[in-house]
Amino acid sequence: MTALKQYQRLEAAGLWRATPEDQRRDVIVSIGDATLIITDTHDKVLAHWSLPALERANPGEMPAVYQPDGDPGETLELPADEAHFISEIERLRAAIHRQGPHPGRLRLVTLAAVIAAVLALGVFWLPGALINHTISVVPEVKRQEIGAALLAHMRRVAGAPCTTPAANLALRRLSARLPARDGQVDRLIVMREGVRDTVQLPGHIMLLSRALVEDHEDPDVVAGYIIAEQLRAVRHNPLARLLRHGGISDSFKLLTTGQLPTDTLRAYAEARLTQPPQPVDDTALLEAFEDQEVRSSPYAYALDITGEKTLSLIEADPYASATSRPVLSDGDWIRLQGICGG
Repeated sequence: MTALKQYQRLEAAGLWRATPEDQRRDVIVSIGDATLIITDTHDKVLAHWSLPALERANPGEMPAVYQPDGDPGETLELPADEAHFISEIERLRAAIHRQGPHPGRLRLVTLAAVIAAVLALGVFWLPGALINHTISVVPEVKRQEIGAALLAHMRRVAGAPCTTPAANLALRRLSARLPARDGQVDRLIVMREGVRDTVQLPGHIMLLSRALVEDHEDPDVVAGYIIAEQLRAVRHNPLARLLRHGGISDSFKLLTTGQLPTDTLRAYAEARLTQPPQPVDDTALLEAFEDQEVRSSPYAYALDITGEKTLSLIEADPYASATSRPVLSDGDWIRLQGICGG
């Protein structure tokens, strides 16, 4: 995003809180490369917010209140005397919004004509072809919106995610340590209940069971589960899984309106939490562990304490006789283990 370079030195003072239960903290806000960076008065990074997913909770009012899309509990308040910074954020959000997909009447008519022409040729009579086309044109911002909507429905079943400011920072470091195959960083969320191990949602949102951080002493275990879920997402695209669950009509609705029915999202959110994990090929797993510089044997023993069913992951551990790069520092791991309050 070269258009962001002109904003990189712009800073402002504000008030930030991670959850509604936390007290607001004095922070310094600056604009980075496609992110809003929130630091404390000692220059310690507290949060990174994606600018394309940034929302203003009170348009036109002061002080300005911002929040990341899908997480209304975390807020940033900018006072009226930071009007210049606020106006630059609004200008940047408007620029990003203009660059994003905005199907107006002409676009809808054109898209409908294209779909009708392709349907006339018989290409999209196959549901699989329609789904593949849909996931190829849906932008990342829309995927994040769909993932956040699914998470909201899952919270009604599984409860609110676990969160503390210190542990959230450790989660962000963990996600940065383990980027997905496409180079993007997953937003990791620890769920208090309802998630068996891991669940990948559209928009690079990954849910983790609290047991993965509470019941193991080695952070390489949770790293292994994250790597395995990332491979599943490559083989079984999270958006494609949702569209297959909804059916061909929902794919058409997403193509033509950019929206999915609430009933579809709610039903899939409930079903997704109960679906067993898809198996992952050991060869692909070992390659991913090597690429990510993570030991495979801790994950293998977490799957089967005897090691009998996961012997290939143990014997071919790419870092069995070599030093791997630490997944997390001891301090971050301890903070992450306490994210649900013990």
